[in-house]
Amino acid sequence: MRIYTRTGDEGKTSVVGGRVDKDDLRVEAYGTTDEVNAFVGEAIARMDTKKHADMIRDLTEIQHELFDAGGDLAQAGKKRQYRVTAAMVSRLEEWIDRYDAETPEIQRFILPGGNEVSAALHVCRVLTRRAERRVVSLTKAQETNDEVRRYLNRLSDFFFVLARVANVRDNVGDVEYKRGGQVFR
Repeated sequence: MRIYTRTGDEGKTSVVGGRVDKDDLRVEAYGTTDEVNAFVGEAIARMDTKKHADMIRDLTEIQHELFDAGGDLAQAGKKRQYRVTAAMVSRLEEWIDRYDAETPEIQRFILPGGNEVSAALHVCRVLTRRAERRVVSLTKAQETNDEVRRYLNRLSDFFFVLARVANVRDNVGDVEYKRGGQVFR
Protein backbone atom coordinates (compact mmCIF):
# COMPACT_ATOMS: atom_id res chain seq x y z
CA MET A 1 0.00 0.00 0.00
CA ARG A 2 1.29 3.45 -0.90
CA ILE A 3 1.18 6.19 1.72
CA TYR A 4 0.38 8.89 -0.81
CA THR A 5 -2.90 8.80 -2.74
CA ARG A 6 -2.83 12.12 -4.63
CA THR A 7 -6.56 12.51 -3.82
CA GLY A 8 -5.91 15.63 -1.74
CA ASP A 9 -3.84 17.47 -4.31
CA GLU A 10 -6.74 19.74 -5.22
CA GLY A 11 -7.36 20.87 -1.64
CA LYS A 12 -10.08 18.37 -0.69
CA THR A 13 -10.07 15.56 1.84
CA SER A 14 -12.37 12.73 2.80
CA VAL A 15 -14.52 12.70 5.92
CA VAL A 16 -17.14 10.19 6.99
CA GLY A 17 -19.95 11.04 4.59
CA GLY A 18 -18.11 12.72 1.73
CA ARG A 19 -15.37 15.12 0.70
CA VAL A 20 -14.75 18.62 2.02
CA ASP A 21 -12.20 21.40 1.60
CA LYS A 22 -9.07 20.92 3.69
CA ASP A 23 -9.77 24.17 5.53
CA ASP A 24 -13.34 23.16 6.42
CA LEU A 25 -14.29 23.75 10.08
CA ARG A 26 -14.60 19.99 10.55
CA VAL A 27 -11.07 19.37 9.26
CA GLU A 28 -9.74 22.21 11.43
CA ALA A 29 -11.39 20.64 14.48
CA TYR A 30 -10.09 17.11 14.01
CA GLY A 31 -6.74 18.33 12.66
CA THR A 32 -6.10 20.43 15.75
CA THR A 33 -7.12 17.48 17.92
CA ASP A 34 -4.52 15.42 16.04
CA GLU A 35 -1.91 18.11 16.84
CA VAL A 36 -2.72 17.68 20.53
CA ASN A 37 -2.21 13.94 20.17
CA ALA A 38 1.22 14.44 18.61
CA PHE A 39 2.32 16.68 21.45
CA VAL A 40 1.01 14.21 24.03
CA GLY A 41 3.35 11.68 22.40
CA GLU A 42 6.21 14.14 22.77
CA ALA A 43 5.38 14.71 26.45
CA ILE A 44 5.35 10.95 27.05
CA ALA A 45 8.72 10.62 25.32
CA ARG A 46 10.19 13.07 27.85
CA MET A 47 8.92 11.11 30.87
CA ASP A 48 10.81 8.76 33.12
CA THR A 49 9.18 5.33 32.80
CA LYS A 50 9.37 4.71 36.56
CA LYS A 51 8.66 8.12 38.06
CA HIS A 52 5.87 8.88 35.59
CA ALA A 53 4.47 5.37 34.99
CA ASP A 54 0.95 6.38 36.03
CA MET A 55 1.07 9.51 33.89
CA ILE A 56 2.33 7.56 30.88
CA ARG A 57 -0.48 5.02 31.32
CA ASP A 58 -3.16 7.73 31.52
CA LEU A 59 -1.69 9.81 28.69
CA THR A 60 -1.52 6.74 26.44
CA GLU A 61 -5.23 6.17 27.09
CA ILE A 62 -5.84 9.83 26.25
CA GLN A 63 -4.00 9.37 22.94
CA HIS A 64 -6.46 6.65 21.99
CA GLU A 65 -9.37 8.83 23.09
CA LEU A 66 -8.08 11.79 21.07
CA PHE A 67 -8.03 9.52 18.04
CA ASP A 68 -11.64 8.58 18.85
CA ALA A 69 -12.49 12.29 19.18
CA GLY A 70 -10.99 12.92 15.75
CA GLY A 71 -13.15 10.14 14.33
CA ASP A 72 -16.25 11.66 15.90
CA LEU A 73 -15.35 15.09 14.52
CA ALA A 74 -14.75 13.64 11.04
CA GLN A 75 -18.40 12.62 10.64
CA ALA A 76 -20.27 14.74 8.12
CA GLY A 77 -23.62 13.41 6.96
CA LYS A 78 -23.30 9.65 7.30
CA LYS A 79 -23.50 8.84 11.01
CA ARG A 80 -22.05 6.10 13.12
CA GLN A 81 -22.10 5.77 16.87
CA TYR A 82 -19.95 8.38 18.58
CA ARG A 83 -17.05 7.13 20.69
CA VAL A 84 -16.41 10.02 23.07
CA THR A 85 -18.88 9.79 25.94
CA ALA A 86 -19.91 11.61 29.12
CA ALA A 87 -18.29 8.77 31.09
CA MET A 88 -14.91 9.72 29.62
CA VAL A 89 -15.41 13.30 30.78
CA SER A 90 -16.30 12.09 34.28
CA ARG A 91 -13.24 9.86 34.37
CA LEU A 92 -11.04 12.83 33.46
CA GLU A 93 -12.52 14.71 36.41
CA GLU A 94 -11.60 11.80 38.69
CA TRP A 95 -8.06 11.80 37.32
CA ILE A 96 -7.79 15.58 37.79
CA ASP A 97 -8.86 15.26 41.43
CA ARG A 98 -6.45 12.37 42.06
CA TYR A 99 -3.43 14.12 40.56
CA ASP A 100 -4.34 17.51 42.03
CA ALA A 101 -4.06 15.97 45.50
CA GLU A 102 -0.27 15.78 44.86
CA THR A 103 0.09 19.53 44.30
CA PRO A 104 0.23 22.48 46.69
CA GLU A 105 -2.63 24.97 46.79
CA ILE A 106 -2.55 27.52 43.99
CA GLN A 107 -2.08 31.10 45.17
CA ARG A 108 -1.29 32.86 41.88
CA PHE A 109 -1.66 32.21 38.18
CA ILE A 110 0.88 29.66 36.94
CA LEU A 111 3.10 30.36 33.95
CA PRO A 112 4.04 27.51 31.61
CA GLY A 113 7.36 26.06 32.63
CA GLY A 114 9.26 24.33 35.34
CA ASN A 115 10.87 21.15 34.12
CA GLU A 116 10.84 19.71 30.57
CA VAL A 117 7.88 17.43 31.18
CA SER A 118 5.83 20.23 32.73
CA ALA A 119 6.60 22.57 29.84
CA ALA A 120 5.59 19.88 27.31
CA LEU A 121 2.31 19.30 29.17
CA HIS A 122 1.60 23.04 29.13
CA VAL A 123 1.99 22.93 25.33
CA CYS A 124 -0.57 20.10 25.32
CA ARG A 125 -2.84 22.29 27.46
CA VAL A 126 -2.79 25.33 25.19
CA LEU A 127 -3.17 23.23 22.04
CA THR A 128 -6.16 21.51 23.64
CA ARG A 129 -7.71 24.93 24.28
CA ARG A 130 -7.22 25.73 20.59
CA ALA A 131 -8.81 22.40 19.61
CA GLU A 132 -11.73 23.22 21.89
CA ARG A 133 -12.17 26.61 20.18
CA ARG A 134 -12.19 24.87 16.79
CA VAL A 135 -14.85 22.42 18.02
CA VAL A 136 -16.95 25.32 19.36
CA SER A 137 -16.82 26.92 15.90
CA LEU A 138 -17.76 23.61 14.31
CA THR A 139 -20.74 23.06 16.61
CA LYS A 140 -22.11 26.50 15.73
CA ALA A 141 -22.14 25.58 12.05
CA GLN A 142 -22.60 21.80 11.84
CA GLU A 143 -23.80 18.85 13.86
CA THR A 144 -21.17 17.00 15.85
CA ASN A 145 -20.63 15.15 19.13
CA ASP A 146 -21.03 17.68 21.97
CA GLU A 147 -19.16 15.34 24.32
CA VAL A 148 -15.95 16.03 22.37
CA ARG A 149 -16.17 19.71 23.33
CA ARG A 150 -16.71 18.83 26.99
CA TYR A 151 -13.91 16.24 26.85
CA LEU A 152 -11.45 18.77 25.42
CA ASN A 153 -12.46 21.34 28.03
CA ARG A 154 -11.72 18.89 30.83
CA LEU A 155 -8.60 17.60 29.09
CA SER A 156 -6.95 21.02 29.15
CA ASP A 157 -7.55 21.13 32.92
CA PHE A 158 -6.05 17.66 33.18
CA PHE A 159 -2.89 18.79 31.36
CA PHE A 160 -2.60 21.80 33.68
CA VAL A 161 -2.75 19.60 36.77
CA LEU A 162 -0.39 17.02 35.28
CA ALA A 163 2.13 19.78 34.46
CA ARG A 164 2.07 20.81 38.12
CA VAL A 165 2.50 17.19 39.23
CA ALA A 166 5.52 16.81 36.93
CA ASN A 167 7.14 19.75 38.71
CA VAL A 168 6.26 18.41 42.16
CA ARG A 169 7.75 15.00 41.38
CA ASP A 170 11.02 16.67 40.37
CA ASN A 171 10.98 19.08 43.35
CA VAL A 172 10.63 22.02 40.96
CA GLY A 173 8.36 24.86 41.94
CA ASP A 174 5.62 26.17 39.69
CA VAL A 175 6.52 29.35 37.84
CA GLU A 176 4.10 31.84 39.37
CA TYR A 177 2.88 35.01 37.69
CA LYS A 178 4.28 37.63 40.05
CA ARG A 179 2.86 40.83 38.53
CA GLY A 180 -0.61 40.20 39.89
CA GLY A 181 -1.89 39.65 43.37
CA GLN A 182 -2.94 36.48 45.07
CA VAL A 183 -5.98 35.37 43.06
CA PHE A 184 -6.80 32.01 44.55
CA ARG A 185 -7.83 31.80 48.19
